[in-house]
Amino acid sequence: MKNSYSVGRFVAIMAFLLAGELSAQQLPQFSQYMFNGLHVNPAYAGYKGEHYIQSTYRNQWAGLPGAPTTFTVTADLSANEGLMGFGVAILSDEMGPARTNSGLLSYAYRIQTGQASFLGFGISAGISEYAIDGSMFNPNDFDDSEIPEGRINLFTPNLNTGIFFHTPSFYAGFSAYNLIGRNSLESEAVALAYHNVHYYLTAGGLVPLSDAVQFKPSFLVRNGGRGPTNLDLNGMFLFMDRIWAGASYRTNVKWGQDQLPDGLTARNAIALILELFATEKFRLGYAYDVQTNAFSGLRNNSHEFSLGYYISPRKVNMNNPRWF
Repeated sequence: MKNSYSVGRFVAIMAFLLAGELSAQQLPQFSQYMFNGLHVNPAYAGYKGEHYIQSTYRNQWAGLPGAPTTFTVTADLSANEGLMGFGVAILSDEMGPARTNSGLLSYAYRIQTGQASFLGFGISAGISEYAIDGSMFNPNDFDDSEIPEGRINLFTPNLNTGIFFHTPSFYAGFSAYNLIGRNSLESEAVALAYHNVHYYLTAGGLVPLSDAVQFKPSFLVRNGGRGPTNLDLNGMFLFMDRIWAGASYRTNVKWGQDQLPDGLTARNAIALILELFATEKFRLGYAYDVQTNAFSGLRNNSHEFSLGYYISPRKVNMNNPRWF
């Protein structure tokens, strides 16, 4: 129990020192989630109608000692002509001496609600590991009993669910993560920092501007129970059905949490995003997050890289392109 408390105390300190706005209490964030909905909604599984594998690496606040780095691999598999979907997600998130690893299996089922509209229901389950390496500390007091010796870890089950509605030109989804497992953690501090129930609300559309250009506005509301709610406002342009270019504005709001300090509602970041189909099978992505908060003068901005691969060849001029 002493070691477990140390994990929680460290997480709380890092959340205060590194995040300021307490976003470290929430699950890892991504700037390119609008191209891989499995990061925020299990009901997205199988939506693309093709088998798709994607890997994402995010280096947040690059150059800042102990800053978070996140690596994920997801597999999005379609079955029964897209009416069923299966997903696999593996995540590793590291912040200084603390590391979070998780694995999830997802299942989604869709019902047709109109001529070209579908409503999907999804669920994912797995396990998460929270670990801390005490050897990476450099304390002033080497006899501090609250600092763990060596590496300690805790495991907890995971359960998430969501719904996802889409047409050829519009989508909307709502999901809830970490529905179980909080009580199984030995440290309440760890549960509060990482394993609160998280809610995601997202929607977007596709607006044709010309034969070669389309515009995709979208938003994401993310709430982790503690700290402010995160709001992303996104605008992406699609050129010739192959190149995405746009930006995302991320901020914090106090919706339903009036007791939070005013400083937590300050601007967070602007992400510049580029995605392209290098071939019919390969998709490349990059996002550069420019800090507009307390880190803006430190030039510790964030980099996010993604690589996607369609197991079956993607057809650019399909009758019903699935760009969400």
